[in-house]
Amino acid sequence: MLGRRSERAVLDRLLSDVRAGVSRVLVVRGEAGVGKSALLGYATESAAGLRILRAVGVQSEMELAFAALHQLCVPLLDRMDQLPEPQRRALATVFGLAPGPAPDRFMVGLAVLSLISDLAENEPALVVVDDAQWLDTATAQTLGFVARRLDADAVGVLFGAREVGIELHGLPELELDGLPDDEARALLGSAVGFLLDEPIRDRLVAETGGNPLALLELPRGLTATQLAGGFGLHGGQGLPGRIEQSFIRQADALPAPTRQLLLVAAAEPVGDPVLVRRAADQLGIETAFAEIDGLLSLGERVTFRHPLVRSALYGSASAAERRAAHLALAEATDSSSDPDRRAWHLAAAAIGPDEDVAIELERSADRAQARGGFAAAAAFWQRAVALTRNPARRTDRALAGAQASLQAGAFRTALALLATAEAGTLDALGRARVDQLRAEAAFAQQRGRDAPGLLLRAAQTFESLDVRLARDTYLDAWSAALFAGRLAGAVGLREVSRAAATAPRPDTAPRASDVLLDGLSLVIAGERDRAVPLLTRAATAFGGPDITVEEVLRWGWLATAAAATAWDFESCVATATRQVEIARGAGALAVLAVGVNVLGQVVALAGDFAEASSLRAEADAVREATGTHVLPYGALVLSALRGRADHAFPLVEDTIARATAEGQGTAAQYARWAKAVILNALGRHDEALLWATSAGEDTPELFVSSWALSELVEAAARSGRPREAAAALARLQEKTANTDELWGRGLEARARALVHEGDDAERAYGQAIELLASTRLRPDLARAHLLYGEWLRRQSRRGDARTQLRTAYDMFATIGMEAFADRARRELQATGETVRRRADASSAREELTPQERQIALLVRDGLSNPEVGARLFLSPRTVEWHLRKIFDKLSISSRRQLRDALPAAEAATR
Repeated sequence: MLGRRSERAVLDRLLSDVRAGVSRVLVVRGEAGVGKSALLGYATESAAGLRILRAVGVQSEMELAFAALHQLCVPLLDRMDQLPEPQRRALATVFGLAPGPAPDRFMVGLAVLSLISDLAENEPALVVVDDAQWLDTATAQTLGFVARRLDADAVGVLFGAREVGIELHGLPELELDGLPDDEARALLGSAVGFLLDEPIRDRLVAETGGNPLALLELPRGLTATQLAGGFGLHGGQGLPGRIEQSFIRQADALPAPTRQLLLVAAAEPVGDPVLVRRAADQLGIETAFAEIDGLLSLGERVTFRHPLVRSALYGSASAAERRAAHLALAEATDSSSDPDRRAWHLAAAAIGPDEDVAIELERSADRAQARGGFAAAAAFWQRAVALTRNPARRTDRALAGAQASLQAGAFRTALALLATAEAGTLDALGRARVDQLRAEAAFAQQRGRDAPGLLLRAAQTFESLDVRLARDTYLDAWSAALFAGRLAGAVGLREVSRAAATAPRPDTAPRASDVLLDGLSLVIAGERDRAVPLLTRAATAFGGPDITVEEVLRWGWLATAAAATAWDFESCVATATRQVEIARGAGALAVLAVGVNVLGQVVALAGDFAEASSLRAEADAVREATGTHVLPYGALVLSALRGRADHAFPLVEDTIARATAEGQGTAAQYARWAKAVILNALGRHDEALLWATSAGEDTPELFVSSWALSELVEAAARSGRPREAAAALARLQEKTANTDELWGRGLEARARALVHEGDDAERAYGQAIELLASTRLRPDLARAHLLYGEWLRRQSRRGDARTQLRTAYDMFATIGMEAFADRARRELQATGETVRRRADASSAREELTPQERQIALLVRDGLSNPEVGARLFLSPRTVEWHLRKIFDKLSISSRRQLRDALPAAEAATR
């Protein structure tokens, strides 16, 4: 701790804050030997009254999924029964405690967050993770996730790392530099033991940069003459390399059996003394080792004095020596209890291609994938590829490794393995799989223009190989093309639909997904009369109990789009709700990122802005946690109907910019429709006309275009352009002609009333109100009352107008449609009625932050703290902390009082 007064003060403050119930996170970063481990040790020794959880990254364990996380969580496993079921299931699966499908890695993170938060309920905790640069990917992702979400937990998290990887990027850092010159000279003097000439001493201090380990280790074993000759001036090695050379010199002075034993210990990542002894027996090494020249000590675990000792010993050994050590460790490892480490040692011992070892690595990859360790699975597959001589098997393994890499989010690795597969012998199925995986990579990184063409090519290749797989891939291609919209490249919805319509059909009874594909393809082909019954049938099936979980997770959101195209709002509600419920239960967060956006649109269209706001918050939380590229569809619909221009217009502009850059044309279409709605609400109909026209012409087959046509009719009619209004009405009527659904018929009647005059207009308004009143679509019903009231006022029927306008105003104000409410209020005033503006929100609500408001709404709806935390990726204790602040701001004292305390605009309107 020489010269580390300020750094110790930082750690002392961190520990003090944790004892006071405040979470703190710190990454202690610096080069090898600069003193990170010493500072982490200081913190641990100073952490009286705190529960300590430890983990250490080990370089040779980086390919074993959740290896370091297991170190950390072993003391907490007895608390697993207290976790919510999806979290408990996820953690049990990754630790091999129970069988099950591979869990979403973010669900694992949420489980660990809950475990640590639960621990901190009774006593503050300190999590210490050293050598974080060597954490396995799965553990690094999990701990980075946890560290960002311990807002109100009495937990400190300390990382020691040479470099900060992407998983820990952005966390608070304490960068360690070398010691100041005076302290460095003092430390060097304590290590040398004899008087150094001042120029030589200063040169060593300068060369080491004050690195404490270098100052202690570099002079070790050197004579005064060697030091006086200017040690360190020669050679081009960096400082870590020179420190390693010091350790190597110490090892070289030891007997050959002892050096061999040190190498075995360096090659064994777990630090298991029994395993090291067994491997030593395999090699015929008889030396004992309680401690070897200060390089290694034996206690409950085999421990090197510094991680550089391990890397120095391993790196300086010959390839033959390393292979012998790994082979001995493989033979000493129990194949039944630890088959994956045995396979890894066998792979490291292999001289060249070895099919038996490659098969073992395959099995390890399968086990890792089953636990959700996709990065580890990819590493096993990569090594298996390197050991495979047979070209066909090499290609198959490269494709499997690419798939695992995609699931791990390692896109560069996936593309490299795909290149390996393409360099080999590919049959038709293999070529199709390459196209499919490249498309998945493109779609996962950016849901834009590149994926549809790749998926279409794969689907066409699959046709002659597997008809069912071909149809599934066509549906995936349609999904990708829907995201791309008009920004698709050479392949868009028309090209995919045309190819799917002529593709072979399965011999078995069609599944719901087959019906969905047929219906969507017919819509794009312009055959709505044939498409609508199929879309309704498919949407009903996806919202029902007989559909498989896999189909719902994969295409549930697309079934909601089919229901919207067929104007079947009840199926929209059912399919969107079912997908979100299944995705939440399964912990399928990538699916949930899309699902909550879709469900958010549905509930906003029903006028339930409170639920839509909660879903928007959940969508934001999922997107932030997972890094998915799903643009804010639900937020756009909510903002459009709410009508707060100062909030909505920046969202529209940002969405258009991002969608254009990423090739997500449908998101840009949503944004243009949203702006048209707001401009109509504000009475700026000339401007609304431009935006509605653009949205209506953009991918005209889609349901968003139908919504835009409704806005276009209103904007054109209200801005004195009857010809344009009539043309838009005709197009809307084409889209509603083949439906008996009240939604479509109601919007058509409302639009017809705007274009017609006299009794025809009045009858159409009456029809619109009657039809929409029988649906959940309260915002559309309120707009029908508004338009009818405006028409009546222009007919000088002020008494009748007041009735309609008062109904519209009350509905808008209750729902929270602020811009439309202002428009209705102005119209009422024009009839001679005095209207007081309703407060759209109480001052108390305005004091709540967006996150506090969403927590309040979820708690009001009966969710427990763990359930709210699971939705918003917060620990239960953090939810409770927010609740205390919410209660204080709303001047209430219990959860039961939330319903009355929240303003009417936030009340449920289901």
